[in-house]
Amino acid sequence: MELSSRQLGSVRVIDVQGRLDHAQAKAFEAALAPHLTDCRKGGTPLVLDFSQVVYISSVGLRVLLLAAKQAKAQQGKIVVAALTPIVTEVFQVSHFNLVLQVFPDVAAAVAHVTTD
Repeated sequence: MELSSRQLGSVRVIDVQGRLDHAQAKAFEAALAPHLTDCRKGGTPLVLDFSQVVYISSVGLRVLLLAAKQAKAQQGKIVVAALTPIVTEVFQVSHFNLVLQVFPDVAAAVAHVTTD
């Protein structure tokens, strides 16, 4: 798992690559934590770009759930964009698309968090 970030206007896009499984969950959680601190009302909205995520397990979903809860508690905005087919299937089967809003691409996600 690799994580990098970039700014698109007022939005921070987090590019996630690789597998989000048991072996990578703690690293993913730790790498995401500083970005979540700024994801609050009047702060920086987050878009997680999952276009390079090849697999996500229940442990990876748990990290996303905790991130979504933290952002909600802080009145911040966090969304996911560009799911790969296998990750889309996991999100649909687990109904995780009801936990986090999912967008077809980064541009649509950025547009949503800046106008919503």
